[in-house]
Formats: sequence, structure tokens, C-alpha cells
Amino acid sequence: MAGTIYYVAASQDGFIAQAPGPGEWLRTFAGAPEHAGAPEAEAHVAEFLAAAGAVAMGAETYRSFVADPGSWPFGSIPVWVFTHHEFPGISGADITFVRGDVAEFHPDILHDAGQRDVVLTGGGNLAGQFLDSGLVDELVVTVLPISPGSGRELAHVVEGIDPAGVKERSLGSAVLQRRYDLRR
Repeated sequence: MAGTIYYVAASQDGFIAQAPGPGEWLRTFAGAPEHAGAPEAEAHVAEFLAAAGAVAMGAETYRSFVADPGSWPFGSIPVWVFTHHEFPGISGADITFVRGDVAEFHPDILHDAGQRDVVLTGGGNLAGQFLDSGLVDELVVTVLPISPGSGRELAHVVEGIDPAGVKERSLGSAVLQRRYDLRR
């Protein structure tokens, strides 16, 4: 069943983003020789992209892709960027820039997703708005074996979520994924 899912990577010490931009340490981890080409990680990314009918992200996450357009993983999947800033597009990408209440745009994002999932990505601010509005059906946290020691705390995102609906699986290379069912 399609839903709205927040996918986020976290460090083993409980952080989900770090300066200079969200995802920098995630890209560093993914590019490390001992992790590059890991079949479990590649399968997870393929699964994630196959499920995505539409993507929603905030300005900081989008800014990291603008800085490195070659890292754009979404192809022509419709992407909704919530921002108060002006940004250039990315060649070949289907991007809609919006500002305002997430609940106002959620029906249109669901429409774009069709029978597949709406995927939220990024460091938590936008996802927090979706969570506060009761629009997230599932939270997927991929815990990486790194400890940056600072960043946005995962605890703020999962605060108040009933741990009874959590399922865990290993993605290899000491990577753990937790899926929180919020439809309960």
C-alpha cells in the first residue's frame, strides 16, 4: 500500500545531518572504498527509488544536489522542494518549488506519486512538519556505522513514536535499518 514515508540516514551516535550540508557525511560513507559497491546498499537504494512515485525535500537537501547536480538520483521522478529561496532547476529533473503549509500541498504530491510512495528526504525540518501534520505513514531510519559527534539529533524526529511498531533489518557492512509504522 502506497503511503508517505520519511527515509533518513542516521549516525550510530544519533545524528541525521551535519554541516557543511545535509548528507555530506552520508556521501562520504557511501564513497568510502570499504562501502562502495556494497550489494546490500545498492539493493536498498534501488528499492527506495523503485517505491518512490514522488519525492519531497527541503531547501538544504536540494541545495546539496544543486552543488553537485551529477549526484541527482531521482531521474524524472516528480520532486517537490519546499523553500523560501530561489534555486536553479536540474537538467532533466521534474521539480516543483513550493512554499507554504505541507498539508496544503500533500494531496498534489500524492497525486503525482500515483500508486507509489511519497518519499520525504533530508535532515528533519520538513519531515517534522509532515510528522506534526499527521501525514507520515512510515519512518525508515538507516543507521550507518559512523559517529560525527554533532548535527541534528534523530531523537527529535522519533520523539513520541511508539517503538512497538519497529522492525529492524541488516543491510550489511554494519548498517542497520529501522522501520517505524506510524499508521498504528
